[in-house]
Amino acid sequence: MNHQNICKFITHKNEDILTTHNFIYESNLPFNGIPQTHPHHILYLVRNGEGTLKMGMTTSLLKTGVLFFSFAGIPFTIENTDNLRYMYISFSGQRADELLTRFGISSSLFTFDGFEGLLPLWCDNIVRANDENIDLLSESLLLYTFSSLKKAKQLHSDPALDVLRYLEEHFTNSTLSLSSVAAELGYNAKYLSHLFKKHMGMGFSEYLKNMRIKHAILLMENGVTAVKNVALLCGFSDPLYFSRVFSEMIGVSPRQYLSQKHPTTLLPMEKSDFL
Repeated sequence: MNHQNICKFITHKNEDILTTHNFIYESNLPFNGIPQTHPHHILYLVRNGEGTLKMGMTTSLLKTGVLFFSFAGIPFTIENTDNLRYMYISFSGQRADELLTRFGISSSLFTFDGFEGLLPLWCDNIVRANDENIDLLSESLLLYTFSSLKKAKQLHSDPALDVLRYLEEHFTNSTLSLSSVAAELGYNAKYLSHLFKKHMGMGFSEYLKNMRIKHAILLMENGVTAVKNVALLCGFSDPLYFSRVFSEMIGVSPRQYLSQKHPTTLLPMEKSDFL
């Protein structure tokens, strides 16, 4: 090889951007009980104390060693705190969304227990962080924590979380039931019912109805204007029953809700519209 300079250009650029925005130790919680919404995703690690996290229909207990996530634009509340202290890293970018999807993390699955072993590493990194290295420290710690999360989920299966993951993928199946889920996942139905209610603060059937009605609203807001179609697409085989559940939970019938969102595009009245 001669001694001339060699310059090779990279024509394929990696667009999977991951940006960390801050790395914080929170020892004073000014928003106790007040709903919060952040512009970025955030990964938290509880150092000590206890509290209650509420996001959507899900309630989780926070304690030492719990990892939990909040998501850009999705409100959540931390309340009933008792000496709660935590550290967190906020992050965004295309790769951020890919990581959440890859590890099965969503607004229904966002708390993970048993990460006390990460506390020394987090504490050491936040002490060492300065203007020159905080981007490297926070990003590397974020990725390392994600990798630990995958290992923990593989080694320690939580039945309640297994059910939530299954519901996320199959809630539109109209034949879904606690007994069918228990059989599919290999758990005793009675045990699973008790565990699910303890973990989620509500029974399986109630949680499933909430998921379906939430999806129904999403369908309506995105142009599905036939009540029968909405019912079938969100897991209700009986449009009359769907209309009754919708009215009980939302306070108006599906037809009334649609008339507010799409006043000029409604289809002819159906029997279920009168409920």
